[in-house]
Parts: sequence; structure tokens; C-alpha cells
Amino acid sequence: MTRPEPPAIAERELCGLVNGLARQIADHVRKRAATLGLTAAQATALREMTGPMTLSELAERTNCEPSNTTFVVDKLEGAGIVRRSPHPTDRRAKQLVLTPEGVELRERLIALLTEESPLGALSRQQQELLHELLDTAVARRR
Repeated sequence: MTRPEPPAIAERELCGLVNGLARQIADHVRKRAATLGLTAAQATALREMTGPMTLSELAERTNCEPSNTTFVVDKLEGAGIVRRSPHPTDRRAKQLVLTPEGVELRERLIALLTEESPLGALSRQQQELLHELLDTAVARRR
């Protein structure tokens, strides 16, 4: 009769796998970003800009401190990839909007990120299951 694995060992191994995958994804983003002349932080911000959003929203999506996000956005703005526009409903806030060049660069980035992705070995169904499991684990911590 086999004894069940103690929860601490199972959790340690699972955390190791999640950390390993996170490292692989970060390395992949860094390498792909470099081919476009972007830093990993710039690429992550660009990937997450699915539409107009505030700096605070982008900081939350990238899991980054607002001051660091400001630095990244300043660089993207200086490169003509992002512009700050007045927020339509909050006059105190600015909205980040991709320029036409930014939209094109984001499309190129997304295409590059899907090439040889660490998640590419998973089928669509497996990716959806992993998404559901990770979403459940993250939601428990909120």
C-alpha cells in the first residue's frame, strides 16, 4: 500500500513547477522583446495594453509598482508607441493609448510571443484547464 504524499511536499513540488514555468515565460518574453528593441518590462506593458487604460490599471495588470510603470510608459511614450490622453470621465486621470505604431508593434510582439512559447507544448484544452486552475488558485488569495 502506498502512502499519500505529505501536503507540504506536494505543495513544494507544485510551487517549484509554477516557478520554473514563470522563469521560462520571463526568459521567453525577454528574448522576444529584445528582437524588437524592447525591454521585458516594456514588452509586458505592451502585451497587457488591450485597449485604453489608466496607468493604475496597467500597473495592476503587470503586477508592477505604479512608479515603475510610469518609468516604462515614459520610455514607450518617448518612442512614440504610447500616448497619454485625457480620461473621458475622470479629469484627474490620463488614459494610455497605443499609437498606430504601437498597435503595429504590439501585433508583432504578440506573434513573436506565441512562437515557441513555453505553453506551446500544451493543447488548447490543456491551456484552458491550466488557466482555470491558476485562476482558481489566484482568486483564493485575493
